[in-house]
Amino acid sequence: MTPQELKQAMSSGLLSFPLTDFGADLQFDPRGYAQRLEWLMPYGATVLFAAGGTGEFFSLEPTEFSQVIKVASETCRGQVPIVAGAGGGTTLAIKYAQEAEKAGAQGILLLPHYLTEATQEGLFQHAKAVCDSVKIGVIVYNRGASRYSPETLQRLVDACPNMIGYKDGVGDIEKMVGVRRALGDRVAYLGGLPTAEVYASAYAALGVPVYSSAVFNFIPRTAMDFYNALAAGDTATTNRLIDEFFLPYLAIRNRGEGYAVSIVKAGATLVGHSAGPVRPPLSDLQAAEVDALQALITKLGPQ
Repeated sequence: MTPQELKQAMSSGLLSFPLTDFGADLQFDPRGYAQRLEWLMPYGATVLFAAGGTGEFFSLEPTEFSQVIKVASETCRGQVPIVAGAGGGTTLAIKYAQEAEKAGAQGILLLPHYLTEATQEGLFQHAKAVCDSVKIGVIVYNRGASRYSPETLQRLVDACPNMIGYKDGVGDIEKMVGVRRALGDRVAYLGGLPTAEVYASAYAALGVPVYSSAVFNFIPRTAMDFYNALAAGDTATTNRLIDEFFLPYLAIRNRGEGYAVSIVKAGATLVGHSAGPVRPPLSDLQAAEVDALQALITKLGPQ
């Protein structure tokens, strides 16, 4: 798949970040991960992001990362494109990107670099070095300390033919409008604020028609129903699901730091597709929170 073909694939349809399976000993479970992908693929996500934020990229050491991407690429080959997370300082991000390309990924999601803030020139050089290190497509993730200006993004697109996507996880409307006006249709735009469905209508109005759904990991039918209703302008359905599921879901998620990942793993366990526990420093949901999530899932019906 060429970078431009990946860009086209990401420009419509629902995207998602599969959970990474760990055993009780917190070691990567490749068999469970392959089974997860086999379960999710038929529901119709157009691109899957392996070892992304929901996939606990930040907890994976390099050898595990390679295994995750290899399993995802082999399991989904010919069916769903795989985009791999890559992050950290420039040298490490390049190594992750090159390893992902070697393992069969069709693209890279360049996650935030590290703790410290950076100048726009620094961000440009960082992202350009990663783009130059691979031939596959690269999507930059505007989040945390990695906040790209429209001017920096325009420089990147001009300098790097394989810079084909922009994912926003900040929610700065003024900046998003500036980015959209500066880049036009040269990149695919992805909504990246958790939980994405709550922001989907607003982002669509800004010219960002797609987003990555974390809840696809445990309520894939409902996630697809929401996306299809949004695309069709069916506000009765999207409003009903926001009121009945997503807002109560957020109330549970907001009870603990890092729960954006923990609650998804809890949901997967509740529907019979456990990915195991989260790794420290994340913490699993408390029993009462799991019960509250179970009640919400039950109301949605079979998935």
